[in-house]
Amino acid sequence: MKRVTRFLASLVAAILLLAGSALGKTLVSNPSESDDKTLSPYFFVKSDDPDVDQIPLKSTSARVNIAGVIADVQVTQVYKNEGKKPLEAIYVFPASTRAAVYGMKMTIGQRTIQAKIDRREDARKAYEQARNQGKSASLLEQQRPNVFQMSVANILPEDVITVELKYTELLGPTDRIYEFVYPTVVGPRYTNQHADTAPASERWVQNPYLRQQEVPGYAFDISVSLSAGLPIRDLSCTSHKVNVSYDNPAMASVALDASEKHGGNRDYVLRYRLDGDRVQSGLLLYQGERENFFLLMMQPPKRVKSAHIPGREYIFIVDVSGSMHGFPLEISKKLLKNLIGNLRSTDLFNVLLFSGGSSVMAEESLPATAENINRAVQLIGRQQGGGGTELLPALRRALSLKQLENYSRTVVIATDGFVTVEEEVFDLIRTNLGRANMFPFGIGTSVNRHIIEGMAHVGMGEPFVITSPEQAASKAERFRAMIESPVLTQVNVKFRDFVTYDVEPLTIPDVLAERPVVLFGKWRGKPQGRITLSGIAGEGAYTQTLEVGQARPQKKNSALQYLWARHRITLLSDYNKLRSNDARIKEITDLGLTYNLLTAYTSFVAIDSEVRNRDGNGVTVKQPLPLPQGVSDLAVGGAAQQAFAPRLAAKMAPSGQHASQQDSIAPREQKGIETEEKVARTVKDVTVSRGLTRETILAAAEGYAPEIKKCCAAAGLSGRLVIKITVNPDGTVKVIDILEGASKNHKAKQCITNQVMKWRLPAPRDGREATATISFAV
Repeated sequence: MKRVTRFLASLVAAILLLAGSALGKTLVSNPSESDDKTLSPYFFVKSDDPDVDQIPLKSTSARVNIAGVIADVQVTQVYKNEGKKPLEAIYVFPASTRAAVYGMKMTIGQRTIQAKIDRREDARKAYEQARNQGKSASLLEQQRPNVFQMSVANILPEDVITVELKYTELLGPTDRIYEFVYPTVVGPRYTNQHADTAPASERWVQNPYLRQQEVPGYAFDISVSLSAGLPIRDLSCTSHKVNVSYDNPAMASVALDASEKHGGNRDYVLRYRLDGDRVQSGLLLYQGERENFFLLMMQPPKRVKSAHIPGREYIFIVDVSGSMHGFPLEISKKLLKNLIGNLRSTDLFNVLLFSGGSSVMAEESLPATAENINRAVQLIGRQQGGGGTELLPALRRALSLKQLENYSRTVVIATDGFVTVEEEVFDLIRTNLGRANMFPFGIGTSVNRHIIEGMAHVGMGEPFVITSPEQAASKAERFRAMIESPVLTQVNVKFRDFVTYDVEPLTIPDVLAERPVVLFGKWRGKPQGRITLSGIAGEGAYTQTLEVGQARPQKKNSALQYLWARHRITLLSDYNKLRSNDARIKEITDLGLTYNLLTAYTSFVAIDSEVRNRDGNGVTVKQPLPLPQGVSDLAVGGAAQQAFAPRLAAKMAPSGQHASQQDSIAPREQKGIETEEKVARTVKDVTVSRGLTRETILAAAEGYAPEIKKCCAAAGLSGRLVIKITVNPDGTVKVIDILEGASKNHKAKQCITNQVMKWRLPAPRDGREATATISFAV
């Protein structure tokens, strides 16, 4: 069976490669039977079973109410079973990294069931028990701070089940511009974890994806009601076509245009300024039954440019992996050309490219001369995108580069963040805070904002997200302005006659952009006294005082309790990622249970009391996700090998096998492709060195075989051809030697060399060069 599986995996890889693809981010064999399988996303293709509705999510919508600086969001997911078998639907979707999810309910016909918050393992146990008993149930789990998973059990034929969840988040302006972001789709995550040993919390990565440019299989809608408190100006949606209407100068309604029905393949981004470039600052108070909460926002001074800038060194880390192919990589090139091209002559810089492996322009940073800048721009410009996304080794390598004294090092990271090693990356950055400032640039229409914002958070830097080529220049300019002259340093906040406790954050880093200093906390007694913000600005000492008595506690500020708890949970989680601690886990769990919040250790579960599926039989389907707009099939790449062999194996499976093992895995028909037998005979033998696997190189070589055969046919050669190649750490070919068959035929040798040097192969696992010897029958 293993031999058959290997053959099938090889065949599918050949089909993909013949179609002009390349092995991309996830290079794995089929998930059901392999000696070396890893977790991985895969391409969705509908199965032949007409009784199973494999796309049960029919619509997802959001209703957003923004009052001042607080956004309250209600997300509605509608599931309908249009097949003939009961379903369990699993849907992976994103959320804001700042979202405090505080409520969920499930509606079946006329019955509405309010979800309860419970410990994660208890919630899942209750859900699975209800599912097995034939009860309809829904379970909301947090897989990452910005990745959730909804499971809905026992959706009967013709059922319509609606699940609503609510969250709130704080909006803080940057350089006086407010931004509300609603993420719509989770991009395919690269991981090298083995499926057999991966914990259950990581299995959400194994999710089906539609092909690039395929529209989502569900309708998408979002509407925003904005009550800013001050006159609004410059309101725009940079991601979707919208219609805006104003009730008065301070209130606006934003509706999605009808043409955007399938706009759920990119983040929804709404930006606005307030009249006179003012920002919402001041004190919000909430008085609860047991606890009182406050939110302080104090405006820092305006930026003052400094004429005396110390020596600076810049390390530019650029993701050139499979998911960056095309649109994201082109944005990166534009961004890096702008950043590097505007360095001062006194600056030093270096460029590190990474995918499955990494390479640097120089072993130590170079002066920003015209010659070196041109060399760097050309190096980045030649990149096409391919291979895995080994971000962690790339960061380690960048931090280990030789550093000169009296130079301030800044690390700029350009990536889509489609990885699953967030915790390890945060750990690495936190333990190296004294060595470099971190400024991550998220590139693409649906980046992994958790890792982009998290890297900036733990690295005391600022996150940047670029969703279109037009933004590259403006974001580069803002980055330069930010690092040249901080707005406020040595920041300190003092409370006088206002009794506060549990204040977050405990210390305030340098303020690098013109946005408010934000503090959360609790208070006792009467709302009175003063709060003073002080620090050093560009023109010297700076002080600002606020009178507490001018603010009144209001019930409409009840979201402050969720925002405070979410901030506290984020802080504890960051520390727990560095060193896991049972006491911190308990505190996070208790916070989730006390404040009714979704966390890594608490989940929402809703269970209907009625037994609806009495025989207990059902089919589990994973809702296929669209690839984020601008992301190519290379983001899934070799994972498509999974599609073929399981499908054929499923046909041979005993009747009654659970359909979750069979759905979404049939391959697309490919036109103009050689038959299985002909493709299988092309490559006769493959030997590889350490770091490569025979099966993946065999599959890749068979995919490229037609071009090799054309070279030989044009030169009149037939028989046996043997080549030896050296593979770079990123999967490109460094050297080719023709050992047999065409070594004396100049025409064939040149043609074969040209073709092989274009190959994109699986990146060596150890990040080093590797070799492969391949024998063809031509």
